[in-house]
Amino acid sequence: MNPCLQYKNFWTSSNADIPEAMGKLYVVPTPVGNLEDITLRAIRVLKEVDSVLAEDTRTSGFLLRHLGIEKKMQPFHKFNEHKALEQLVERLRLGETLALVSDAGTPSISDPGFLLVRACVDADIPVECLPGPTSFVPALVQSGLPCERFCFEGFLPVKKGRQKRLQELAAETRTLILFESPFRVIRTLEEMIGIMGPDRKACLCRELSKKFEETIRGTLQEIKDILQQRDALKGEMVLMVSGRDRKSEKTSDES
Repeated sequence: MNPCLQYKNFWTSSNADIPEAMGKLYVVPTPVGNLEDITLRAIRVLKEVDSVLAEDTRTSGFLLRHLGIEKKMQPFHKFNEHKALEQLVERLRLGETLALVSDAGTPSISDPGFLLVRACVDADIPVECLPGPTSFVPALVQSGLPCERFCFEGFLPVKKGRQKRLQELAAETRTLILFESPFRVIRTLEEMIGIMGPDRKACLCRELSKKFEETIRGTLQEIKDILQQRDALKGEMVLMVSGRDRKSEKTSDES
């Protein structure tokens, strides 16, 4: 038997226990920039589901129109997700199939989605996350920094707990990955320099997969100096910082 056929429609070892009327939540990654990065499977799922839960219906509407898909959409974002959970879980119980999308990338990764997925899991409603676009993986791979082990931090706290978090990350030996706003990136680099030192190797990726994609490699200080020469900074950014070097610190202590 073709091994691919053995797993067709197989999502859990207890599939037989799921009522036939039960719906399903699909978590569907969408392109982070280049619309060609949408997968064939994502397109099929978006066509087949009953409704799409969108972080921003305007952004998702543009993508659906580009794909030639007409589908009912419902806003689902950080401002309404708590209130919407009970209703959505009930709709899924009654047999609806829903696709959850964010503005870009994979939902739940620094975007709304976790609460709904957890609620579905608690209610024994099937959840299937499709493989697909996310910005930090290509950024890490092309950074030139070690990527066999890494620590994804997402966005740092804006105020409360920020310095404590940076102090904790300074001791991390794995490559650090953070999302950052163009309005805060210089401040973040300055704080990292103060805590980790100016010579930590780093890489900043901006506008991934878009026309003006840019990758800046160097030390924390060098990247900060480059950005400070710009009149304006635009685009979502992924910042990677090398982990603490245990070997060099051990050599320094012994000397």
